[in-house]
Amino acid sequence: MAACGRFGFDAPVDGGALAATGCGIDRDHACDESLIVPGGMFLRGFDNADDMRFNHGDSPATVSAYRLDRYEVTVARFRSFVEAGFGTRASPPADGAGAHALTSGTGWSASFDDALQADRSALSTALLCDPETTWSVDAGGGDNRAMSCLDWYEAFAFCIWDGGYLPTEAEWNFAASAGNEQRAYPWSSPAPDFSIDCAHANYGGDNWPATVCPRGIAGGTVPGSTPDGDGAYGQADLAGNVTEFTLDKYDPAFVTPCVDCVDTATSADRIVVRGGAYEHAAPVLRTSYRAAFDPGDRFPEFGVRCARPL
Repeated sequence: MAACGRFGFDAPVDGGALAATGCGIDRDHACDESLIVPGGMFLRGFDNADDMRFNHGDSPATVSAYRLDRYEVTVARFRSFVEAGFGTRASPPADGAGAHALTSGTGWSASFDDALQADRSALSTALLCDPETTWSVDAGGGDNRAMSCLDWYEAFAFCIWDGGYLPTEAEWNFAASAGNEQRAYPWSSPAPDFSIDCAHANYGGDNWPATVCPRGIAGGTVPGSTPDGDGAYGQADLAGNVTEFTLDKYDPAFVTPCVDCVDTATSADRIVVRGGAYEHAAPVLRTSYRAAFDPGDRFPEFGVRCARPL
């Protein structure tokens, strides 16, 4: 068994016991396995549910094949990053690191350094942003849960340290919607089916804000706990659990034309998040739903999953 991440895809995993070391549900493979998304053409912000929520269908995009991690980053994985001293002003990513392989100008900028916490201690404190955070300074029983309360800069820095990058909004949307199947939810089969229940996702249900699912654990539960909700390419929790950061800035209108596009030029410094979270009602978990936040915002529903080139 091999793990991906900052050690590369060929690094051995000692004993293969990843699920016991804070990596989430390991049903078949290494917890940090990154699965191939084949790429192709699809319509952003569109799904086949025909309920008039996401039906504009005028923003085509072409995405090249890439890898997207099977699981959201767990507390244990993120603690390794914090304990290594990375992702702070004392040890920021290199300028240009984490760029999308096919799109120039998308890497870390030295101008981001000042947005980072000063040092490891300050970062660890900042991650205690809310009583519902999953973060703990010391290892414990919550290590397998999805990491939360990080901001966009820290999510970006983690993926760089882990050998990847933040997925573009188009990449994230392609994986969730199964490309040109244009699924309503990542698990929808047939694609127009917008059935959802607690076996599919950790979410707030239709009685938002009250969580109705037994797995509706505030701050995010163990990634992979709802296997009925896996997407077409094997990724877990693309809907619910924690909301996931993307590389793009937010513009109400999508960048067009789009071939492996990334929106880095929008004047408003707002970042796109996708997938909904444990507290959200069902429509927020739809594959085409998008929202925007300041990159320095941190909330207990914010998490991350990394992408990687082939």
